[in-house]
Amino acid sequence: MSGPIRLYMSMSLDGYIAGPDDREGQELGRDGGRLFNWLDDRNGPDVNGQVYREALSTGAVISGRRTFELAKRWGGDHHDGVPIFVLTHHPDDDEPPGSAMFCTDVADCATRARAAAGDRAVLVHGAGAAQALLGAGQLDELEIHLVPVLLGGGRRLFDHLGPEHIELEPTRRLEGRDATHLRYQVRRSG
Repeated sequence: MSGPIRLYMSMSLDGYIAGPDDREGQELGRDGGRLFNWLDDRNGPDVNGQVYREALSTGAVISGRRTFELAKRWGGDHHDGVPIFVLTHHPDDDEPPGSAMFCTDVADCATRARAAAGDRAVLVHGAGAAQALLGAGQLDELEIHLVPVLLGGGRRLFDHLGPEHIELEPTRRLEGRDATHLRYQVRRSG
């Protein structure tokens, strides 16, 4: 049995995952770093540390191309040498560094990531990747690290989903310092 494909995303209460003007050199946008203050506790025994350790116990990563590039390609290693599958419309002529590889087909990307992760979860980064996986029926869970701040602008997580109604079932809620960690299972119709 394979583990779930799970989005891990810090988000402001008004739905932003980066502040305005996110770009190289200002990867999280203006004031977007505020969304990750909860990671100050990532090595502790509390809830934030638990959530962080769970994210790093995943067996593969799916990332959107923009996220991959803004993260400086994670130097080819997101964590522990796990494979990184980068969803893109335009792969480079050269292979990306380390354990990263480009994928142009969403379903194929999900299949490959699930196989690589085995029974562990697949970690998803990036709004574009999340929306593509959700639209293709390949995203199983959403883990939102809800931060008590209103950024007022920037990049939203769910801006381009389309008109389809998607039901989510809450499966976990953990209160950490500076973030509420919410997990939802995507309900499949039919």
